Amino acid sequence: MRRLRILATALLLGTAPLAWADDIKRAEEIVQGKCFVCHGADGESSSPVFPRLAGQHARYIERQLADYKSGRRKSSAMQPMVEDLTPADFKALGLYFESRKPQAHAVADPELAQVGRFIFVRGNPYSGVAACSSCHGAKGGGTETLPRLAGQHAQYTENQLKAFNKRERTNDNAVMHAIASKLSELELKAVSSYISGLD
Repeated sequence: MRRLRILATALLLGTAPLAWADDIKRAEEIVQGKCFVCHGADGESSSPVFPRLAGQHARYIERQLADYKSGRRKSSAMQPMVEDLTPADFKALGLYFESRKPQAHAVADPELAQVGRFIFVRGNPYSGVAACSSCHGAKGGGTETLPRLAGQHAQYTENQLKAFNKRERTNDNAVMHAIASKLSELELKAVSSYISGLD
């Protein structure tokens, strides 16, 4: 099943079968040498401060890695990890993590998550917060340019929303700065909790 997902992803991205096999082999080497420590061998990080990458869109991962290398996205942990990688490595890692099946995760606080569901689905018309689902999809699946949010660690999502609010994260859609700045502390925690339970 996993090999079929890899093949389908490779075909969608226009990669020839032999090339994608080489890409996946190269990605596995990089993951075993670097990525697994924080993100897990299959992209299911066990620490809430590191993102889950399983099922994330290949091109989104590729772009984020390139942004870390160029300095457009700042991270003292990630920049040393990517400094010796090439654009071909970024593409291979994107294919690899997209091909990994995300796992469903239990929500730590179901009541808080229900508040977050409202924000995710409808936004907050009283404060001008847009619904997350309007860009990231009803189930948080995202697109090639917008990240898959479903199943992401609540703490990681919360940290990223705070980084957008403080303008510490500027490499992605600037719309997120306006959205994050309007979220109350309760809304921020609630929507992060809800997202963590999506699959």
